[in-house]
Amino acid sequence: MIKLITQSIRQTILWSVLAGVLYPLIMTLFAQTAFRNQANGSLVEKDGKVIGSALLAQQFQGSNYFWPRPSACGYGTGPSGIAASSGSNLGPTSAVLHTNVMNNIAAFISGNNLPTNTVVPADMAFASASGLDPHISPEAARLQTARVAVSRGMSETKVKELVERFVEPPQWGFLGQARVNVLLLNVALDQAQAEAKKAQASSPHRG
Repeated sequence: MIKLITQSIRQTILWSVLAGVLYPLIMTLFAQTAFRNQANGSLVEKDGKVIGSALLAQQFQGSNYFWPRPSACGYGTGPSGIAASSGSNLGPTSAVLHTNVMNNIAAFISGNNLPTNTVVPADMAFASASGLDPHISPEAARLQTARVAVSRGMSETKVKELVERFVEPPQWGFLGQARVNVLLLNVALDQAQAEAKKAQASSPHRG
């Protein structure tokens, strides 16, 4: 009896150390070495301050930013740090879902001054299952370039070039579809405009 108790205690200590200490420590060290950015949440900084994660969508308001896809949970990525994730859970025959989709389409067309017959990409009409999808389709981003360019007083060509630079191909070339990370694009947009204004201010005046 004492022998069995002693063996049980030894096994408990052994596997607690192996599975509860050594394994997590090794995996943490590996992740911090090989995938440091991903292991720490893929955080995005601006002017030395963390403004979000490349893995989570956040709301961008105003005509001077690219908009993410609609969210059923209000994005939930505010300054409180609470990231609520939720889908609408509405079925295909839901009248509420139909109304929401039509409202999303109308808001996208109106907000971007597009022709009323514009085919709006599905990702801008439907909310994602998580409500926190950080990506939109390249076409959804391209349809917003004119609005962003006008609002910022930038060349539409420059804004289009920026969008194309942030188009990510399918993972490993065949998984999923091409996509654009809205947060990364908007951060680069702010930086590009700031650099353009700085260059303009420092250039000599020509009479």
